[in-house]
Amino acid sequence: MQSSDPEHFFETDAAQETRQRRAAKANNKYGNPIALKSKSLAAVPDPRFPSSALLVAESAGAVRLVNLDNPDDTKTAYRGPAAPVCCVAVGGPNFGTLFAGSWDKTIWSWDLASRNPGRKYVGHTDFVKAVVCATVGGKDLLISGGADKKIIVWDIATACRLHTLQDSAVNMLSVQDLVVDPACSSPDEVSLISASSDPHIRRWKIRLDGWEQVVETLPDAPGTDRRTILEHETTVYKLVLDHDSDEVDLWTSSGDGTAKCLSRLRGFTCEDTFHHGDHVRAVAVTDQWVITAGRDEDIKFWDRASGKLYCSLVGHYDEVTDLVVLRGPNGSSERVCSVSIDGTVRSWPLEKAGLDAAVKEQEKPAREEEKGEVGGKGLLSAEEEAELAALMEDDE
Repeated sequence: MQSSDPEHFFETDAAQETRQRRAAKANNKYGNPIALKSKSLAAVPDPRFPSSALLVAESAGAVRLVNLDNPDDTKTAYRGPAAPVCCVAVGGPNFGTLFAGSWDKTIWSWDLASRNPGRKYVGHTDFVKAVVCATVGGKDLLISGGADKKIIVWDIATACRLHTLQDSAVNMLSVQDLVVDPACSSPDEVSLISASSDPHIRRWKIRLDGWEQVVETLPDAPGTDRRTILEHETTVYKLVLDHDSDEVDLWTSSGDGTAKCLSRLRGFTCEDTFHHGDHVRAVAVTDQWVITAGRDEDIKFWDRASGKLYCSLVGHYDEVTDLVVLRGPNGSSERVCSVSIDGTVRSWPLEKAGLDAAVKEQEKPAREEEKGEVGGKGLLSAEEEAELAALMEDDE
């Protein structure tokens, strides 16, 4: 009989240490974990319950509804793909359609309310890694990016491909994320920003009858065109537009270990850098915090005003793949949720008092362990310690 126990297979010391560390960490309750059936790869708020529910893309080939106010009920799922789902979006008429990009190279759709399957969008030749929705000229569009290095624009109603976007001058690698920029969009043209496995961030203008890549002339270098935004050293994983600020700046996270604020007023050049360390897979922003997470499993809260690290919270025991800020009816930030390859969804407070309480709770085990170590030294008398030492010498 074959075993799937990793202890029965050859492992490097580092792999064994990582597995043992994660196993020891797996039962912690920090962040009120909600355990799902498989790895969580991405998430978006459910527009029907924006302050309490997430739609989570799972490696088991489903999108699962997770209600933080009812954590025991995780049975509602949108099924169909036989391969992992790695990106998710909601759009279409009245935001009533759920879209999910899969490793099977297809974008699946469902009616959000009934969960009935809808159209499939077929055209990518590799994993679909990012999906967003937009409206142009009164027509609902779906925009997807894939590991095939292509961005495809679809008519949601017909599933017909309208455009395929590619950079003709600077080699664009696998698409990692897409975001619609409302500050530069109009009723007849949508502004799109893309991130990919190369360090270049690209901007695009999309109309029903065509598209173009945004190319700017640098003010300090007349005659020199800038086709991309280049502020990172390697893969850019996440793009977030800050709707809490008047400028709607662009925030990014990267495999170079940093998250950055790219100032719109300064032509999307770097204004602030936050050194998280290791691959930063996700970034989220509120009016008070910059929140980062990634491969090192920790959730880091940075004071937005000072740029200093306020606290680092543990909980996940594998890579964090996404962060989602849940907002109340008036648009105020209420809590931030994290999803991870460990298969858990966790939620974290945004007010300082709540963060301070979370830090205090996480410090308890360390203090108790130190206390136990100190107390342990007094369990044997000097005479008993000498006797034990003599016995050990005899064993030698």
